[in-house]
Amino acid sequence: MLRPELLALAAALCWAVGSLFSARAASRMGTIGFNRWRLVFACSVLWVAVGIGGRWSPLAWSDTVLLSLSGLVGICIGDTALFACMNRLGPRRSGVLFACHALFSALLAWWLLGETLWGAALVGSIFLVAGVMVAVLWGRRDTEQHIWEATRGRLLVGVTLGLTAALCQAVATLMVKPLMAAGVDAVAGSAVRLSAALALHVLVRALRYPPAQLNAPLQLADLRNTFFSAAIAMGLGMTLILLALQNGQANLVGMFSSVSPVLLLPMLWVVYRARPATGAWWGAGMAVAGTALILWR
Repeated sequence: MLRPELLALAAALCWAVGSLFSARAASRMGTIGFNRWRLVFACSVLWVAVGIGGRWSPLAWSDTVLLSLSGLVGICIGDTALFACMNRLGPRRSGVLFACHALFSALLAWWLLGETLWGAALVGSIFLVAGVMVAVLWGRRDTEQHIWEATRGRLLVGVTLGLTAALCQAVATLMVKPLMAAGVDAVAGSAVRLSAALALHVLVRALRYPPAQLNAPLQLADLRNTFFSAAIAMGLGMTLILLALQNGQANLVGMFSSVSPVLLLPMLWVVYRARPATGAWWGAGMAVAGTALILWR
């Protein structure tokens, strides 16, 4: 088994890859409609994995309730807010706002679980979070004006949505930490979380809530991109986070999972054939140095 920090880092990679598939589909389908279809695909993948792997074992009612609440907070509210933010600010700026969940995780873990960071781990965490912020804030050249850099609507609304998504991610992670430490299977736990979120989405759709309707007719390309986003970011990424929480500190898991914006920068380079600005390299270097310090400790 990999170290918890490396599992969280792998989850961050999954989220970065997933965001490449998400941006255009979320914009076309609408935030809630996109998230609903993403949950359909992710739940299907996870429950098939549970069935094939024989991972299911009956959960206590209290465990099921806590997993479900975590799914509602982190996925229904958090993911919806994140993609609404992405539709307004693009994946780069929404990424730096979402990366704030590392700070929220550290504070909540200290307050609720008594987890603290000292010495090399504390210095490394500061470098890592600061590196993420620097890489994303100063990772774009002034000449880059592609669609993912446009601001749609009020900037304050987008910032509020991004910070809401970050807070929900931190709270949802802290909610399931005790369960994962007690040995709940990560794949089954992830399937329960996503299923609870999907149930609420289906209810909202059945009530004909206008924003829950699709903005445009479904296209094969949208469904394909949504499936890959669901399988990689939700199915694999969220399961890796739960695995990391089984043996790792919640604050460090939050720190390492926050580096997805840094991992996204070279991917955007490949997509748009534009080398990231100098600030991106400085930020990435700080994040790598912070990661090395934490692992060394």
